[in-house]
Amino acid sequence: MAESKPDMSLKDQGNEFFKAGNFLKAAAIYTQAIKKDPSNPTLYSNRAAAFLNLVKLQKALSDAETTISLNPSWDKGYFRKGCVLEAMERYDDALDAFKIALQHNPQSTEVSRKIKRLTQLSKDKKRSEEVDNLRSNVNLAKHLDSFKSELAQKHVNEEYWKDMFSFLVETMETAVKTWHQTSKVDARVHFQLDKEKTDTEKYAPVVNVDKAFESPHTHGDCVSFLRQYAVDSCSRAACLIVPKSSISYPQVWKGQGPRKWKHGQTDGFFVEFESPLVRKEWFIPSSSEKGQILCRDPVALDISAHEVIPKIFKDT
Repeated sequence: MAESKPDMSLKDQGNEFFKAGNFLKAAAIYTQAIKKDPSNPTLYSNRAAAFLNLVKLQKALSDAETTISLNPSWDKGYFRKGCVLEAMERYDDALDAFKIALQHNPQSTEVSRKIKRLTQLSKDKKRSEEVDNLRSNVNLAKHLDSFKSELAQKHVNEEYWKDMFSFLVETMETAVKTWHQTSKVDARVHFQLDKEKTDTEKYAPVVNVDKAFESPHTHGDCVSFLRQYAVDSCSRAACLIVPKSSISYPQVWKGQGPRKWKHGQTDGFFVEFESPLVRKEWFIPSSSEKGQILCRDPVALDISAHEVIPKIFKDT
């Protein structure tokens, strides 16, 4: 433990406690010294360092600011400020402070290292915030303008096609949010039931099809079941959501082999939409960024080459 000597100045006593790791005692001694010499920037700088080690960041920042105001040309005040702002994760502000410190002391390798590190931390933080924003503010409608136009052309009734579009967007966005939370989705077909005709006590809006892709037999049985379900439930449209990893059958599409797939090896899931007049398919790839699972923009597929299940609605 540091011990003060009678002939030592308060600043030196504080420094001894600081070196010994007793930051609380050091801060107290520096405070005594400041009361005797309130215009000494070194004392505020030293106390800022002590407060920083005690994680009293607002007090440390205040002392760093006071250090700068007392000696605007001293690099140490800006260095202290930069260190405190770094601890606050205010990386852009910390960078600004370190850059000013470097202007006053261009030879400082410590400041140069700080600037290099903070530049990367700032980039990482911004990207992490972007990823969080992309994960939370899911908006797939903006990627479906061409599909929306096609629905409008095929269906005269505006309310009818708008409901159908909303059904698709809601189903896709729910799947994306689930993927973000759990890194997976269940293989299911979502049906847009007719509000007036469907017996909702008998027919649910979601059908589990997780066994459909295990073999040609289960695949064929599932398709037959879905076709009958679409008729009996008076559904207007259907939307299949299935993870890429679940598809063991068909392993390739239309006998073209893996070369037919042009969208990389990334994980993700398929979205296949169908109504009696329209069929569309998308693949939503995903990746890991900053420790977070992030769904990418949907990729439109040629459904004639990559259909996951055959047509289930009869033409009208």
